Amino acid sequence: QVQLVESGGGLVQPGGSLRLSCAASGSIRSLNDMGWYRQAPGKQREWVARISSGGSTNYLDSVRGRFTISRDNAKKTSYLQMNSLKPEDTAVYYCNADVVRPSGSSWNYWGQGTQVTVSS
Repeated sequence: QVQLVESGGGLVQPGGSLRLSCAASGSIRSLNDMGWYRQAPGKQREWVARISSGGSTNYLDSVRGRFTISRDNAKKTSYLQMNSLKPEDTAVYYCNADVVRPSGSSWNYWGQGTQVTVSS
């Protein structure tokens, strides 16, 4: 079994910062792309950022320059550093990962989500 567990969400004032973490555990040979998505109330889930196994990154235009995705392969963990937060960043944030199992097969997994609320 494989689990992705997010942490680090919470309530922050506009302009503030939060750092989300996503730890992968279980039967894992390696991790390929890791990413973050978010879903605001009444809206569809949207992609936020992605990082390859080699460290290449991509961002949603509205977060580029404010959010930074990173990873620690030894810890099987990805991070999303969120600065200059805005009320429109309020959402449940989900991590996502392409996991290579010991068999060599690749599967995509989701975390359970962590709430981020930006409000004064």
